[in-house]
Amino acid sequence: MQLTLQDIQAAKKRIAPYINQTPILTSSLLNEWLGHEVFFKCENFQKIGAFKARGGLSTVTWLMETGQQPKQIVANSSGNHAQAVAYAARQFDIPATIFMPEYSSQIKIRATQGYGAKVVLSATRDETDALVREAAKEAGTYWIPPFNHEQVICGQGTAAYEALSELEPIDAVFAPCGGGGLLSGTLIATRGLSPKSQVVGVEPLNANDAAESLRKGSIQRLTGIPNTLADGAMTMAVGELTFEYLKQLDQFYEVEEEAMIYWTQWLSHLLKIRLEPTCALPMEGVRQWLKTQTTKQRVLVIISGGNMDQPTMQKIWARDYLQRPPTLVA
Repeated sequence: MQLTLQDIQAAKKRIAPYINQTPILTSSLLNEWLGHEVFFKCENFQKIGAFKARGGLSTVTWLMETGQQPKQIVANSSGNHAQAVAYAARQFDIPATIFMPEYSSQIKIRATQGYGAKVVLSATRDETDALVREAAKEAGTYWIPPFNHEQVICGQGTAAYEALSELEPIDAVFAPCGGGGLLSGTLIATRGLSPKSQVVGVEPLNANDAAESLRKGSIQRLTGIPNTLADGAMTMAVGELTFEYLKQLDQFYEVEEEAMIYWTQWLSHLLKIRLEPTCALPMEGVRQWLKTQTTKQRVLVIISGGNMDQPTMQKIWARDYLQRPPTLVA
């Protein structure tokens, strides 16, 4: 079934009492340097510090609305989805068990536990995924996957829906790609509200399963843990549902680690916010896209979250990139 704007609107109505209406920020200095207008939908100010709260709440509220309240909820995640499901389950006093790989951010593991969920760690993402599939077989258990679920996609799409309702007209919308849930929801919301706007995905070059899948026309899976600081985009493969939406994107970019670190520093500085490296991926895509444009553009970027642990922060700031201001020339 092809999801529509009406599905996004229904999710928005369900989750409205439980989420923050996050702000849209812009930087006049950045706009001056680039010669275009760039707007940032800041989901780092969302519940649990990331857009994932929307998808978790969308699914749990849909279960409640349709009379499917489970005895327990399980989920698999390397980070923000874990917190989102734990937070959503707690709103309705439903026990939750979250399966996470050991390499997950420690701050995200502790936050998930802090929302009342039981956390089960395993050595690899493949093991994590196998454990959750087994746990989901238990009677009365409902599995909320991190992206390959219609109600998760609908919830994630409400971020772009809110922003476009406020900002229209927008020439292009950019979002990072992990499993593709945020991008899928963003595509549906944008096609419904602003059909002339392009929708562009951006992914780490070191974890480019989505780009490889799009090039080869079938879902490609990473063979090992990707070497990237973008822990929000470390999924091993996109989903069957999300891949169908990713194929409808207007463009897709792959970003090297140095460019991601560069933009993490600059967005933190210009917008005065805390954000994860994954959030900076779209900005390099924006830069590359703007270089091809001949007229002034209005661009929306989804800032996906702000949960970053100290080891990652130290790697981000190990070298100073603020001596080299953003430009479209380089």
